[in-house]
Formats: sequence, structure tokens, C-alpha cells
Amino acid sequence: MAEKNYYDVLGVAKDADLNTIKKAYRKLVRQYHPDVSKDPDAVKKTAEVNEAYEILKDQEKRAEYDEMLANPYGAAQGANPFSRGNPFGGEGGGFHRYEFHSDGDGAFGQANFNFEDLFGSFGRTAQARARQTGPIKGDDQHAEFTIDIATAYNGAARSVTLNVPTLDEYGHGVYQAKTLNIKIPKGITEGQQIRLSGQGLPGLNGGENGDLYLKIKFDEKPDLYVKNKKDVYQIIDVKPWDAVLGGKIIADTVAGRLQINLPENSQSGKSIRLKGKGIPTKEAGDLYLNIRIVVPSVQSDADRAAWKALATHFNGKTA
Repeated sequence: MAEKNYYDVLGVAKDADLNTIKKAYRKLVRQYHPDVSKDPDAVKKTAEVNEAYEILKDQEKRAEYDEMLANPYGAAQGANPFSRGNPFGGEGGGFHRYEFHSDGDGAFGQANFNFEDLFGSFGRTAQARARQTGPIKGDDQHAEFTIDIATAYNGAARSVTLNVPTLDEYGHGVYQAKTLNIKIPKGITEGQQIRLSGQGLPGLNGGENGDLYLKIKFDEKPDLYVKNKKDVYQIIDVKPWDAVLGGKIIADTVAGRLQINLPENSQSGKSIRLKGKGIPTKEAGDLYLNIRIVVPSVQSDADRAAWKALATHFNGKTA
């Protein structure tokens, strides 16, 4: 064969399992990412890696490819029927990425994208192009989009600028900045997707563009996280005297400033359940406030005297 062996491209053995192939693929995609790679052929090599992975990850395609390797003269000399060619029409144009820039108010938290999704191939489009001359719809693309949990409570409508792959008037692959209005609905849960119509890979021969799907992921913290899709767990700080005396206090929560009834003699680690104050889905989840008693530091002689008085009063008493 005149073309590179796909196993050599990924640096794996011919009997490598799928997990090994995936690991090799992800490593190489990161290695040749233009933001970190100084290799002048990074774009071309990324295209080769994508092409190899597209075939080897598919059981049927891989079996056909292995058969071709065993019988290289079964295909036209020097030709690889599995090669996708250049998906953009120019040399080495298989690399593509999305860059997100929010309008600066932090409503989205951060935008994280899965390498395997964003560096997926143009394979289906390129193969279809080889078989037909009519309009071909561009491939859909999928990415992971991280938002603050608070955004799920309130929703958000923001302008976001994306650098997306497209074709210029000469059919060459280029990146174009587009500003889109993205609406994150109130009550969205982790795993749900937002569809951006026409923002996937460009179509060919007048075909429609594919769509971009943003899969929602929550930006969770040790003191604020979600369980069961819609139940929210948050740690709140409570003063010692409030914990002992109990009663109504105002707490700053992800659901807003809420008045809660604190039980008398509350202890750190105990939870207060606020029914229906979790993610506001059709059937809202619950909000669990985990108590963390915070002791104020001594700032003056008066503070020290007050703590000594407490110590004297409670000396010998059990919790």
C-alpha cells in the first residue's frame, strides 16, 4: 500500500482492543492540538489520526480494512478505499474546533469540550461525497457545555461568539466567527442537549449545514452539587448561637436568599430539606442544606471574655 497503515498512524498493534485505540487517539489529538503543538504539520497529522480512528473504531470497517491489508492487491494499486481524502477540499483540512467567547457576565460558567467529540471526523460526509453529486447535509457535531448550577434555576439568554468551520467561495476550509444567541432554559438538567441549528459541519454541493448539540454538564463544587438529576446539595455556614438556639435564619442558597427554620441544637453535618427548592424541572427537585457550624475568631478582649464566660457556663456539660 502506498498510504500509511492506520495502525502505524495511531501507534498501536494490529490486535489492539478498542480501549487501547481510543486512548491512542485521544493522546495524539491532544498532542497535535494547535494551541499546544509546534509541529508545522500538526493539522495534516490530526487529519491522518482522525481518518485512522474513524476506521479502526468501527468493527465492520476495521474488519474490511484488515482484509485489505492482508490482500493489498485487491484494491487499485496505491489507492486506499477507506481514505476520506480532504474533508475541506484542501491539503490537511480535517482539523476543526469550536471556540466559545461569552458576553462576559459569567452566566454560563465555563465552556468545556470533549476532544473526541470536537475532533470527530468528516468521514460520513466525505464518503457520501465520493458516491453522489447531489446536495449532502453536513455532519452534526456534539460538545459538552458546562454551566453553573444557578443557571439551571434561572435560565439564561446570552450572546456567544463561536469560531466555526465552514467553506469559502472556493471550497476551501476556513474558520468564521459567528455570534449566536443561546437560550438555556430554566430547569435544564445535566445530560440534556441544546441544539444550535446549522452550526455543525458545512454541507456539500449546496447541502444544509449540520447542527451543533451542546450537552449540558454542571460545574459542581464540594459545597454545591446535584444528585438524581434535580436534587441539589449545598453547605451553608451557621453561627454557633444560631445552631444552639435554632429558629428562623436567612440563608444564601443557590435558589436565592431563603428563610429557613433551624432546629434547636443543630449539629454540623445535619441536613435541612427544602421540598421543591431543587432544580425547577416539571417536578422540581429538593434542596438539601448541610449545616456547617463556623466559629468566629477572637478579635478583642471583649470577644475573649465572652468565650470564657461560655466556657465557664458549659464546663462539664456534654453535647
